Amino acid sequence: MKTRFFRNIGFQSAGFLNLTPREAYEEAKENNAIIVDVRETSLINYKQFDVPNLIYAPNSELKNYFSKLPADQPLIIADSAGLRSREAMLFLLNKGYSNIANLAGGIVEWERDGLPLKIDEGEALMGACVCRLRPRKKINY
Repeated sequence: MKTRFFRNIGFQSAGFLNLTPREAYEEAKENNAIIVDVRETSLINYKQFDVPNLIYAPNSELKNYFSKLPADQPLIIADSAGLRSREAMLFLLNKGYSNIANLAGGIVEWERDGLPLKIDEGEALMGACVCRLRPRKKINY
């Protein structure tokens, strides 16, 4: 897939362009790329990407929201670890979006690389996962 944005960066995998977190951050900071966070609403309050242009479009609602995404600006599709963003990428490609790239590794790799985050400790999720990105199932006894 060729785009007029994202030149000489990233890597091709699964048929589309993937950016490392550092590449995505530089594109957001220097080239006004928009990070499109497709994590579900329950996952966004604790940790958020701290970039100038950020749009939340949960993957489960993307089919109702995609037409509001600008087709003439570079979009970087992001999620928790890079799995749901793949689904969103395929959906957007099928809808004619071409100026898009996937954030490889999602917010987990973004944080690992020390890139800017907004963290609200009061919204920390409970769970068995050390990354605390998944809410713990409520068990009713």
